[in-house]
Amino acid sequence: MLIERPPKIYRMLFPKSIWRIPHKDKKMVYLTFDDGPIPQITPWVLDLLDKYNIKATFFCVGDNVRKYPDVYTEILKRGHQVGNHTHNHLQGWKTFGKKFVNNVKQSSHFINSNLFRPPHGHMFIYQLTHLHFLGYKTIMWDVVTRDYSKRMTPPQVYNNVKKYTRDGSIIVFHDSLRAENNLRYALPRSIEWLMKQGYSFGTIA
Repeated sequence: MLIERPPKIYRMLFPKSIWRIPHKDKKMVYLTFDDGPIPQITPWVLDLLDKYNIKATFFCVGDNVRKYPDVYTEILKRGHQVGNHTHNHLQGWKTFGKKFVNNVKQSSHFINSNLFRPPHGHMFIYQLTHLHFLGYKTIMWDVVTRDYSKRMTPPQVYNNVKKYTRDGSIIVFHDSLRAENNLRYALPRSIEWLMKQGYSFGTIA
């Protein structure tokens, strides 16, 4: 529970960050994908989203965009939103001084977006404050599917979506090799379940 849905006290550590976006007029969720883009997984995700006519938000690692610009361009061509996930997937709590913010700025040469998500959801308040000063909007999450975990089975990942999703949930999946097995099972089933529950899908701006 503490991982799948971060508690209120943890959310309070990151003031001005966005964790959930309830909609006034309809049930809405926001699918997000971290750690890509990579050619092995991201095109499959894009095709699946097209199948269901869904738009999502991809928090991209700058160095992956540098290595696979065609995959990144395809995300944009298909009408999805993108955000910055640092250039080298740095964890804020393990990166001191100006290195973390500079890494985000390095990624901005490849990713044109004011949206930012810290890898693992970890950073110091001074890093957050600096990024807000630079104009970044920090997007966290309301549901972590844990598709990246080797301890989780594909049905468990799918069950996390069913158990924790609520109106306005920002849901995190990963278009990464580490998550591939769980993602390929859980994502299509999650989309179909969310649709049956009457949810619409939005992007984060």
